[in-house]
Amino acid sequence: MITTTATRLGTPAPSGAQYIRMTSFDDERSSSDFPRSRSQSLSVQKSALDTTRRLSVSAAAGNEKPPAATRSRSSTYGRNSRSTQSFSHHEEHHTGFFLFNLILMLYDEYKAACRDGNLLVGIRVGYRPSLRKFRHLTGFAKANVALCTFVFLLVLYIIPVHLFFKLAIATALITVCTVPVLSQFFFYAMPVLAWVFFFFSASKFPQAWRPPISVKVLPAMENILYGDNLSNILAAYHNTFLDLLAWLPYGIVHFAGPFVVAALIWLFGPPTALRYFSWSFGYMNLLGVVMQQLAPAAPPWYKNLYGLAAANYGMSGSPGGLARIDKLFGFDMYTSTFSNSPIIFGALPSLHSACSTMSALWLSYLFPKFKICFIGYVCWLWWSTMYLTHHYFFDLTTGTAMAISFFYMVKLTYLPVRDPRCWCRFDYTEIKQYNLQDNDPLSDQANDDSGDVLEATVPRVVV
Repeated sequence: MITTTATRLGTPAPSGAQYIRMTSFDDERSSSDFPRSRSQSLSVQKSALDTTRRLSVSAAAGNEKPPAATRSRSSTYGRNSRSTQSFSHHEEHHTGFFLFNLILMLYDEYKAACRDGNLLVGIRVGYRPSLRKFRHLTGFAKANVALCTFVFLLVLYIIPVHLFFKLAIATALITVCTVPVLSQFFFYAMPVLAWVFFFFSASKFPQAWRPPISVKVLPAMENILYGDNLSNILAAYHNTFLDLLAWLPYGIVHFAGPFVVAALIWLFGPPTALRYFSWSFGYMNLLGVVMQQLAPAAPPWYKNLYGLAAANYGMSGSPGGLARIDKLFGFDMYTSTFSNSPIIFGALPSLHSACSTMSALWLSYLFPKFKICFIGYVCWLWWSTMYLTHHYFFDLTTGTAMAISFFYMVKLTYLPVRDPRCWCRFDYTEIKQYNLQDNDPLSDQANDDSGDVLEATVPRVVV
């Protein structure tokens, strides 16, 4: 029997159709896998009974045997309205705009979680500054705060602005980290903010602090490891189609992608997952910028323009192949930006490669069914960076290695285990973390019955 889904913004489903919950694009659950930790309310039970009776009458009119159980389509889309009957064949029929329906579904899940008193998914709305968060920090969190504070103070020291503006910046940082309605997001985003501050102030570092620029090491590494300059090979032939194909991941998706990934993690990942994305993404980029400052290296476009001549910090940057995009569209999108970039000689490591790999790893964590698509995106971006003469292949592999290292650092320590039965963050009632000791094949407890995860219910409000 074909089943059909009605939507909040669409037309009613056909008469006699079986109602099921409209799922997300990566809902791997069968109906028998739905968690049932929430107590079912009387109103939902009544709605399920009414729906079953109505469908039974419709099925009887068509001389069909009514189903033994159905999924009710009540005013909420939460787990309260999900039955445990499996249906082997069904087709989802969306009659409304998917994004609007998705927003409504998420809102209904949030309301259901609030009614059930689920403190894991609560959102604080206080506006009075508070230092309570800092009184109960772990040693790891204290080290995080200390390192980010050091970076902020260093940036405020070197940037050439009036003392009044420095105090205003410091006040803003303190405000977003102490006001509850803001700190629940910005406190854990401090590594990202530290990286952004450090990157845009990189050109303001005193000349005496800067090491000499390498123009020969990366071309030599490219020839030793791969036998030739792969960037020059890929960039030897170009046309408008290839330019646009390279521009999309390098010039568009790269800048908007992290915001989209962060939103998806917050909505569809376990509670507390977003803070570890911020940690891994922020410190990966911060370390990358530090490496670029300590060991500056010229990208492929420099060799194409100047050969192996010595470079200096007074030189302007180059957009490489992106100059053809500016010429194609008739206005300056990248020429001025790359010519006046805070870091001109930052080829190693490639943060474009690092960011794309980190995004692919986190999206694979959320939506494992589409892992091959995320891997394909990383390969696409690798090709585009070399085609546009912005990085050598050695730079790309180094950036990817950094991303993998930081991702698994958080995955094997603090990152919650994703529950495939939970559709969004509002469905989680407990947090599970990996237990490295139980997963260690050399441990004496490897064959213990304690399980492969450590369960911990968190009875407090988290983000």
